[in-house]
Amino acid sequence: MKLILASRNENKLCEFRAMFAPLNVTLYSQQDVGLSLDVDETGTTFEENALLKAAAVLKATGVAAIADDSGLMVDALGGAPGVYSHRFGNQPDDAARCRYLLEQMRDVPDAVRTAKFVSAIVCLFPDGQRIAVRGECSGTILREMHGSNGFGYDPVFYVSEFGKTFAELTMEEKNAISHRGKALRAFYAQLEERLKNDDK
Repeated sequence: MKLILASRNENKLCEFRAMFAPLNVTLYSQQDVGLSLDVDETGTTFEENALLKAAAVLKATGVAAIADDSGLMVDALGGAPGVYSHRFGNQPDDAARCRYLLEQMRDVPDAVRTAKFVSAIVCLFPDGQRIAVRGECSGTILREMHGSNGFGYDPVFYVSEFGKTFAELTMEEKNAISHRGKALRAFYAQLEERLKNDDK
């Protein structure tokens, strides 16, 4: 099966390909198929934005498309940045967004710096069927950045399971507990079932 990832994020592509390796699935990036799409993420939920991106790629290529929309929800900020995680504070890059987040939380006590990462994955097929899943990972926001792996808010997101931030974990460790890892495993199970049915 051929799938196109509705994203230009190389880090995200690597995480997806690592999860799909055992399946008979070839995952292409938009660049691989000569597609350059900038989809307006006008949805108010992660699921709505993932659906918009997958639908745009399917329409443009006629090939099954998978999209992820993910972000950080901080309890002390009323769930922000949420679906605006990549645009939070109009900052130019990941490091600046992390610094901006830490500044917004400067006066938040350690006991209430709880947060969660959310990932919504939607896959649309040419036959009209779809798979939609969601994964979450809870943690806390530190007061400074730690680690150089990962991307986004990984350097400030601390998970007690490993006693480290996402940015201090290996890809294998991160995939085992992350929001995207959980969503991908749920998606994997449903896709595997579809592939079995296709072979019958």
